[in-house]
Amino acid sequence: MAVKVRIPSPLQRLTKGQEVVDGITGTVIELVGDLDKKFPGIAERVSDAGKIRRFVNIYVNEEDIRFLKAEATEVKDGDEVSIVPAIAGGRSKQEDL
Repeated sequence: MAVKVRIPSPLQRLTKGQEVVDGITGTVIELVGDLDKKFPGIAERVSDAGKIRRFVNIYVNEEDIRFLKAEATEVKDGDEVSIVPAIAGGRSKQEDL
């Protein structure tokens, strides 16, 4: 059994359209490195210098890694990891005036 990694739509072009891919056990940052070997370009979009970019949220079994051990959070067989880019933008009601 492997780690299941949910890939957000903007990154699926790197995974040839796959929404879910298999990953390795270890730490989150090791998982990102392994994904980058399989799908070049993922690491630079979600991490920088061994840290997850602040506009990228990663969840292990629906728990935000920022409230666990961040990049050092362990992932094991059967875990589900979700990569979720932060969403920003839009307009406030004030701008409509």
